[in-house]
Amino acid sequence: MLKDVTFGQYFPGNSLLHRTDPRIKIILLIEYLVLVLVAESLPAVALSLCFTAFLIAVSGVRFGILIKSVKPLIFVLAFTAVINLFFTKGESEPLLEWKFITVYSEGVRTAVTMLIRLLSMVLGSGILISFTTSPLELTDAIERLLKPLKAIKVPVHEFAMMMSIALRFIPTLIEETNKIISAQKARCADFESGNIIKRLKALVPILIPLFVSAIRRAEELADAMECRCYRGGEGRTKLKVMKTRPTDFVFLASVTLFTVAIFFVNMIEFSEVIAFCADIF
Repeated sequence: MLKDVTFGQYFPGNSLLHRTDPRIKIILLIEYLVLVLVAESLPAVALSLCFTAFLIAVSGVRFGILIKSVKPLIFVLAFTAVINLFFTKGESEPLLEWKFITVYSEGVRTAVTMLIRLLSMVLGSGILISFTTSPLELTDAIERLLKPLKAIKVPVHEFAMMMSIALRFIPTLIEETNKIISAQKARCADFESGNIIKRLKALVPILIPLFVSAIRRAEELADAMECRCYRGGEGRTKLKVMKTRPTDFVFLASVTLFTVAIFFVNMIEFSEVIAFCADIF
């Protein structure tokens, strides 16, 4: 399961999103999350899903990578959908009644809406930030966007550096965990049989070496930064200077228009859309 975790991994490419200014992508992510969260009616959810498909198309990220990013969350997605399906009450006639189970049309609608929302948030966040933006670019973008906070003595550079290091170490720690699990299995360790208490105790031989490895890597990183005379962001220059292109502003404007459209479409009920289509045809 851990080998399917893609969070924090960067996949190089030359797509439109790869070439977009990282600062614009962070703003796009905020607008995208607002777009997904405010979508409540089925037409609005469908519109947000179409925009997610558009992001997937222009990202250039392989479909298999997107599937891997969703696989670790399948249980959470299924559990959320089931909870909304069976525990949402409605005013209409039940669609299904069996013993203590009652399913309403409102429950189906809520379950589908919530499932699409979660999928859109996972895929959109990964595409805009993780998959198409390198940790170094993300650090520089966060530092530039938070630069006005320096006026009130906020350590912007240190905050951005910590986020970059955390994102950089996620794939490394996942790989280290897989190696430790393989090594323990080679020593006949059993992580799958027994009750929940035995399974938790079986994780101890994994967690202890993992913490030791993480602390050792942190010390090595600190020594490397000191050897390179790192003393914070004061007076430092950038090897690559970020530049915003006209296409970046066009991209930002399109997301803004989508967000505004979601607010208006959100007031349209699905039944009204069906009635409108029936009148046309």
